[in-house]
Amino acid sequence: MKIDVLVAEIGSTTTVVNAFDRIDSGAPVFLGQGQAPTSVLEGDVRVGLQGAVEDLRRKLGAEEISYRSMLATSSAAGGLRMTVHGLVYDMTVKAAREAALGAGANLHLATAGILQEEDLEDIRDIHPNLILLAGGTDYGERETALENAKRIRSLDLDVPVIYAGNVQNQTRIRRIFADAKAECYITENVYPRLDELNIEPTRRIIHQVFEKHIIHAPGMSGVRDMVDGSIMPTPGAVMECAKLLYQEIGDVVVLDVGGATTDVHSVTEGSEEVSSIQIAPEPVAKRTVEGDLGVYVNARNLANQIGMEKLRKETGVDVEKVFSHYKPIPDTPEQFKLTEQLTWYAASMALERHCGRYRYTYGANGRTTHADGKDLTKVRYLVATGGALTRLPGRAAIMDRLRHINGHGQLLYPKPEQLRVLEDRMYFMASLGVLSSQYPEAALLLLRQDLGLDEKEESSR
Repeated sequence: MKIDVLVAEIGSTTTVVNAFDRIDSGAPVFLGQGQAPTSVLEGDVRVGLQGAVEDLRRKLGAEEISYRSMLATSSAAGGLRMTVHGLVYDMTVKAAREAALGAGANLHLATAGILQEEDLEDIRDIHPNLILLAGGTDYGERETALENAKRIRSLDLDVPVIYAGNVQNQTRIRRIFADAKAECYITENVYPRLDELNIEPTRRIIHQVFEKHIIHAPGMSGVRDMVDGSIMPTPGAVMECAKLLYQEIGDVVVLDVGGATTDVHSVTEGSEEVSSIQIAPEPVAKRTVEGDLGVYVNARNLANQIGMEKLRKETGVDVEKVFSHYKPIPDTPEQFKLTEQLTWYAASMALERHCGRYRYTYGANGRTTHADGKDLTKVRYLVATGGALTRLPGRAAIMDRLRHINGHGQLLYPKPEQLRVLEDRMYFMASLGVLSSQYPEAALLLLRQDLGLDEKEESSR
C-alpha cells in the first residue's frame, strides 16, 4: 500500500504515526493512525517509528506499507531545551522568552543583564539544545549582549547559539563564535525598538536549528533514515496549526491539558480599545506552558494546590484512595471523576494565567485603567486538543465551563456568548502543523474536517 505522507509524533513515551493520502488532490484524506512505545531511550528512535508504522499496517489491513514522505514532530528526550539571555527582563528578555516558547521550547533558564558565574554554571548543568542571546534595541545598548556572548563562548559547549539582539553587534558576534564548537545563527532583533516585538523571524530560525541539530541528539541519530521532511518541536507544531486556523477563521485559543503540563496557544491581535491602554506589547501568537498543571505526572501537585478536601466534596470520591492506583488513562469511574475535575482546574488556571487583565492606578486625577498582558477579548473560538480534552467523557462540559471563567470581569477574556468550542477530534493538530510547512492547503482542509467546521457551517444554514 503506497501512502503519500506519514507524520510521526515522537513523544516521551509513545510514538504515533498519522497517514494522509491524496495530499495534492484538493481532497486529502486521513487514512489512519498507528502507535508504538518511543525508543529514544533505547538508543534508536527508528525502532519505535517502525513499530508505529507496523501498527498502522495492521490496522489498515495492508500486506505492506510504503510512503512518499515522512515528516515528524518530537518532544522526546526533554524536547527542545532552551535558555534565553537578554538585557532588561520586561523588554528584550520577555521578547526572547516569547520567541522561544512560541517555537515550542521548554524554557529552562532566562536571565537579564550580564551573565554571572552562577548563571554560567546553570547553563552547563542544563546543557540546553539551544541558547538564544538577545539584548539592546537596534542602535541602542551594545555591551551587555557582547559580554554575554563572550561568556557563553567561554563555556566551550557544543550547543548552537542564536543571536537576536542589537543589529550593530552582528559582526562582532560572528567573530566571537567564529572558532567555537557550536554554530552561531544571526537573525533580526526580537525587540528592535521600544514597545515593539519582532519574534516571528526568531521562531522560524529556532525551528530550522532544531531540525538541523535534533538528529544528533541521543537516540535520534538515525531519524533521517526514515524522516525525510520537516521535524518540529511538538508544541511549536501546534502553534503553527493555530496560526493556520487563525488565517482561516480568525482569533483563536488552543488549549492542551497534558499529563505534566498545560499549554495555551492564542493567536489574536486583540482590540484597539485595549491596545490603547496596554502597559507593554504582546505577540500576536503567544504560547504559555504551565509546568505545575498536569493531570498525571503533576496530578497530586495540582490536587494539593486545589485542596484535597475541596476535591473530595466536589467529586464525591476518596481522593487519596484514587491516587493510590492512579493511571495515565483512567480505568475506574472514580478516577474519571477526579481526572475530569483536575482537567477543569488545570485548564481554567492555565487560561487565567495566559490571559491579561485590567489594572488600576490612583493619582491626583482619580483612577486610571491599564491593560496588562495578552488581550483575548476578540477571540471567537476555543479549541480543545490533547488527550484529556479530546478523550474524557466529560470534556464537553469542561469546555463549556471554560467559556464562563471571567465572572468578575477583570480578565481580558471574551464574553461567554462570543466563544464557540471546537474539538481536535482526531488529536492530530501537531501533525497538521508540521504538514502545513510543506502542504498548507491540504493541512487546512484536513483541519476543517477534524474540527467539524464544514459540518457547523452546514448546520447553521
